[in-house]
Amino acid sequence: MASLKELRARINSVKSTKKITSAMKMVAAAKMHRAEKRSRQAQPFATAMQRILVNLKESLGDRPGLPPLMAGTGKQDVHLIIPMSSDRGLAGGFNGNINRTTRSLIERLLKEGKKVKVCPIGFKAYVYFRGEYPDLVVGPEGGTHRLGNVSFETAEQMASYIETLLEDQQFDVCTVVYNQFKNVMLQVPTELQLVPLNIAVSSKKTETLDDKLAVQKEEVKADYIFEPEGEELLRRLLPQNLRVQLFAAMLETNAGEQGARMTAMDSATRNAGKAIDKLSLHYNRTRQANITNELSEVISGANAA
Repeated sequence: MASLKELRARINSVKSTKKITSAMKMVAAAKMHRAEKRSRQAQPFATAMQRILVNLKESLGDRPGLPPLMAGTGKQDVHLIIPMSSDRGLAGGFNGNINRTTRSLIERLLKEGKKVKVCPIGFKAYVYFRGEYPDLVVGPEGGTHRLGNVSFETAEQMASYIETLLEDQQFDVCTVVYNQFKNVMLQVPTELQLVPLNIAVSSKKTETLDDKLAVQKEEVKADYIFEPEGEELLRRLLPQNLRVQLFAAMLETNAGEQGARMTAMDSATRNAGKAIDKLSLHYNRTRQANITNELSEVISGANAA
């Protein structure tokens, strides 16, 4: 049985942990509100960009000579997968969900005889896939796999890298896997195909922006006059859309990370409180037992005298 000194040390240790987790919860809450605001502000622009491309794609049909960002290479042999995670842990199952979803996608593609390349964004995903699939991990030369503070420059760098690989025909299909931020308690792993442009892509677990756009595409059958011509608009908009969709996914990932960390730290704080109560009760019972034993020894000695 633990001594009173050991129990006091353990209680003080848990109290210190509780203070740390409580502080981390408040920090994560503040960061989450800012990240969620940025994500919500980016959504209208990303939605409008996708809607324009839906209309352009419907107008142009499947004519030959479409840009590779829209039509791809015409093959589906090589897949580039971009999993997005956080750079730090202590966020519950946030990173594990992305890693499992991406791993399932990789295994399915490999079983189908496809070639897979993985370009992680976020240090936790990079460490995981570098250990699990060291031969599949790729990335920009001299670049970093960290998510950082989520700036548009990071999305531009990744988009430029994707465009370079596509020009060299080093992949046929590009898919980003990220956690779609629903609320503090729910972040849903989502697969979004970026190349070739696939408006009808849907997540296995939730309705995505692409699903809503697909519905709008079916409902709206208006004719449009484009200025400049559709091909020129595609040439200008597709690279920008790639950057916008990557940036939006990064913002969703950042908001989801803070929400998951806030939830995890709240749970840890409550568990620490329960542990303190349990240890305090044990400490008081042990102390009372020691006092009772001492009194019994004193009384026994007095009676013997």
